[in-house]
This record gives sequence, C-alpha cells and structure tokens, in this order.
Amino acid sequence: MNDGSLRVIPTNPQEVAETAATMTQPKKDYNEGLDYLKNKELAMAANAFHNALKGWEEEENLHGVANASDQLGDICAERGDFDNAFAHYDRAYKICTDDYDRFSLFALERKKAALLAQLERFDEALAQYWDILDEYTANQDPAGAVATLETMAEIFIKTADQEKAANCYQMIAKTHRNFKHPDEAAEYEAKAADLVA
Repeated sequence: MNDGSLRVIPTNPQEVAETAATMTQPKKDYNEGLDYLKNKELAMAANAFHNALKGWEEEENLHGVANASDQLGDICAERGDFDNAFAHYDRAYKICTDDYDRFSLFALERKKAALLAQLERFDEALAQYWDILDEYTANQDPAGAVATLETMAEIFIKTADQEKAANCYQMIAKTHRNFKHPDEAAEYEAKAADLVA
C-alpha cells in the first residue's frame, strides 16, 4: 500500500498542472475519495474508491487495488457491513503479503483485530492481538505494546478471565517501571490487584 518512497510535492502552478495532467483516472478517483472522506461523505467516498478500484484492476496496478480495498474496508466497517469490510481487508492483505509490505500488513492486522473485538469474536481478536504485541515488542515500541495490552485486558475482562487481564496490567506496570514512570506503574499494579483480589 505504501512503497516507502519519497515524492516531491510540486508547489508552483506549472508543476501542479503537469502533475494533474499525468495523473491516471483511478488516482484522481482515489484522491476524490479521500476528499469525500475528509468531509464525512461516506457514500460519495465509497463510490470514488470503487471507481478507483475498478480502474486499477483494469490497469493491473496491484498497489492501487490494495489502497482502494483498504479504504473500502474502512468504509464498510464504519457502516457496519463487516463481511465486506473483512473481504476488502483480506484482498489488500493478500496483495501486501505477496509484496511483503510489512508496514501495510501490520496496519491491516490492527484493523482486523479491532473489528473482531468489536464483533465480540474474542478468541480470534486475541490471537491477532498476541501477534500485534509481538510486533510492537520486536520494533521496541512500548507505547504500541502498552495500548495493545490494555485492549487485551479489556477483552479478558469481558470474557471473565480476570487472571489474564491482571497479567496484562502487570506487564503494563512493568513497562512503565522500566521507563521510570512510577505513578503509571502503581496505577496498573493496583488495577491488577483489584482483579485478582
């Protein structure tokens, strides 16, 4: 979904006109969809992303297909059309897997995990969140790890597994202690103690 390359953004009117003239129709449709999203016009955004998707399919532009599918997945999820949301995310995921675009794969994994949790498919969500936690840990991203552990604790509380929720809070406390955040560490230690009291 993101090739990681930097692009020069044209600033003078002639460069802007040249960029617009060379832009493909699917890219124009995609940009239009982004504009509709900014204005919270979901139906118009969905239509624009659908047009971009079809255009990129015709061009055999897999990166474009992945981007449009991702955006359509977000819109479907927001509308409550969860089956189609997963279908769009899965399509984007397949393309990113073939390309091994780890950044995009990780973004899609987080979206799918959140959707599974929202649908109360807790076992599936937790399986995803364990992988997400591993990724944050490997990337040495304590903020992401803490946020994931907090989400997992909430799921464990909903499923009446107080002990596992307490373990998540203890892991959060340990992380805060390692970063010399004694107040936050004490807060999560107290949460853990309350759950197993």
